[in-house]
Amino acid sequence: MAVLEVKDLHVAVEGKKILKGVSLAIRSGEIAALMGPNGSGKSTLFQTIAGNPRYEVVEGDILLDGVSIRGMAPEERFARGLFVGFQSPIAVPEVRFAFLIQAMLNKKAGKKLGDANPRIGEAYKLADELGLRRDVLNRGTGAGFSGGEFKRAEVLLALMVRPSVAILDEPDSGLDVDGMAAISKALARLVEGGTGVLISTHYARILRFLEPDRVYVMFDGRLVLEGGPEIARKVEESGYERIFKESGVI
Repeated sequence: MAVLEVKDLHVAVEGKKILKGVSLAIRSGEIAALMGPNGSGKSTLFQTIAGNPRYEVVEGDILLDGVSIRGMAPEERFARGLFVGFQSPIAVPEVRFAFLIQAMLNKKAGKKLGDANPRIGEAYKLADELGLRRDVLNRGTGAGFSGGEFKRAEVLLALMVRPSVAILDEPDSGLDVDGMAAISKALARLVEGGTGVLISTHYARILRFLEPDRVYVMFDGRLVLEGGPEIARKVEESGYERIFKESGVI
């Protein structure tokens, strides 16, 4: 069983401590949601797991299948089965999106990035299922993409590479109701295939379509609440401030 473990993680950015002892685990075939208000540390956690060198691990560790990935380059983490989608993806218009998919498939398979890959045809069918126009695959990555297209393209990548663990920062950003339904259906397919999934979100909207096994809530760089889907519903009904006051967090 694949598992991603974050153990007592303390992280600083430009000398300022952002994460203050975060611990969680994501296992094969389950989905977890990470919630919290703006500035709580969700994106910092995801960037650190991905291996962004700007995020300094001061203390703690990140394990994938029991092996520390703390010192590994982002591409090595990916090759080991980790997929991370970011809140604000970077456009790379010089690289055709279909070629990026092919390169990622080959990287995971240990082949040369430019080698032909017989699975690339699957991407067009998945684009249809995700409500993504097929011409997006023949454009530069991110070139003229709307926010919703970025998110659909991100999930398409995850479906293609079939990671052991997929981490997606606000996959519902920029999506309408139909888009959230399509994304949720795709993520459920990943989970059914054995991928462990962690998504972050400010709101519980996407969790109406995709019920998580666990919900974590962050505040001020710490995990302050953990439980089942009922936590997400309570956040939606009452808001963070009231829940934090009731729980003694603030």
